[in-house]
Amino acid sequence: MKITVIAVGKIKEKYFEEAVKEYSKRLSRYCRLEIIQVPDEKTPDGAGAALEQQIKEKEGQRILEKIPTDAYVIALAIEGKMLDSLSLSQKLEELGIRGTSHIAFIIGGSLGLSSQVLSRADFKLSFSPMTFPHQLMRVVLLEQIYRSYRIIHHEPYHK
Repeated sequence: MKITVIAVGKIKEKYFEEAVKEYSKRLSRYCRLEIIQVPDEKTPDGAGAALEQQIKEKEGQRILEKIPTDAYVIALAIEGKMLDSLSLSQKLEELGIRGTSHIAFIIGGSLGLSSQVLSRADFKLSFSPMTFPHQLMRVVLLEQIYRSYRIIHHEPYHK
């Protein structure tokens, strides 16, 4: 299985970078992982709804250009479906059984994902109704993918 994570913005803090490296290394036993970063747009303080929409669309275009054509797309979105770790592992296993060989996870920027990206998604996944920094979300996503593979392979993982 190939897993691609497409994320808006780059990791700035060293501790997030180290966590991403650690989970990338752990995941190498289970899948081929690729992380693609697309540039984020600066949102000025007090930006109006129209400008925010333009920013989301610009970032969305960058994301859409990077989505592999053969990938099953899972967008991280507050309005998506919440799954527990077991359910996420079952979803990933099910996709593999059905012949899906490539899954792309999408993490938006500070304003979220454009409607075009959400329309392209095959599944919308929510980790919480709360908003998280995209750098932290990248670490949380990788940890949950790793946890899923441990569950799929009936290997122990702390609860």
